Amino acid sequence: MSVKKQRPPKVRWEERTQTPLLVLAVAFGVAYAVPIVAPGAEAWVLRLCHVVEWAVWGAFAADYLVRLCLAPSRWAFVRSHPLDLLAVLLPLVQPLRLLRVVSTLLLVGRRARMAPQITLTTYVAGAVVGLMMFGSLAVLHVERDAPNGNIKTLGDAVWWSFTTMTTVGYGDHAPTTGLGRVLAVGLMLSGIALLGVVTANIAAWFISRFERDDAVERRQTELLETLTREVRELRAEVARLSGPVPPRAVPEPAAPEPAAPETGAGAGASSAPRV
Repeated sequence: MSVKKQRPPKVRWEERTQTPLLVLAVAFGVAYAVPIVAPGAEAWVLRLCHVVEWAVWGAFAADYLVRLCLAPSRWAFVRSHPLDLLAVLLPLVQPLRLLRVVSTLLLVGRRARMAPQITLTTYVAGAVVGLMMFGSLAVLHVERDAPNGNIKTLGDAVWWSFTTMTTVGYGDHAPTTGLGRVLAVGLMLSGIALLGVVTANIAAWFISRFERDDAVERRQTELLETLTREVRELRAEVARLSGPVPPRAVPEPAAPEPAAPETGAGAGASSAPRV
C-alpha cells in the first residue's frame, strides 16, 4: 500500500480541494468588487455577481461539512474549528452582503493556512492585500451614499484603508455611519495584528540570521583551534623524531708501555765505550 493511500480521507480531501477553493475565492473577490466599482452595470451582470457570491460561500460551506463528516471525531473537529463554523452560519443568521465577505475571508484564510506550499510571509502578504481590498470596497459601499460621508471614490477608500491598517489615521477621510465605523474598528485590529506578525517575522529572520552567522563563526573557531592543536602536536612529534643524534663513544688510544731498564752485565756492556 502506498503512502498516499495510507493518509486519512480528510487530508486527501483537503489536498484535492485546496486549489479549486482558492480559485473560487478569487472569483468571489471579483464578484464582490464589480457591483461596487461599477454600480451602473447592467442588471444581468449584477445578478451574476450576486449568484457567484452565494455559490462561492456555498462551496466553502459544503467543504466544511465534508471535512466534518470525514473527521475521526466530529465534536473535536467542531471545537478545533470555531471560526469555520461561525463563517458558515454567519450569512444564514443575517444574509447581509458584508457578512458573506467576512465569512468567506475566514474560510479562505483557514484553507490558506493549511496549504503546505504557502509560507508565513506569503500568507501575511496575501492577508494584508485582501483586507485592504475588501476593506476599501466595503467602506466605499457603505459610505458612498451617506449624507455626510467623505469617502466617495475608490481612491479615497484605498487611502483610508491604508492609513487605518497602519494606524496612522490622518483624519482627512473617516467613516460617518455606524457600519462604516465598525468596519474601521475591524480594520484597525486586523492591521495591528498583521503588522505585529510582520514585525515578529522580520525580527525572527534577523535573529535566525545572526544565530546562523554565530554558529558558522563558532564552527570556524573550533576548526582553527583543532587545526592549531594538531599542528602543535605534529611539530612536537617532528622535533622528537628529528632531534640531534648523541655522539658515539670513541675508544681512546692505549698509552705506550715504558721500556724496562736493563740490569747486570748487559747494562754495563752497553754503556762501555767500544774500541
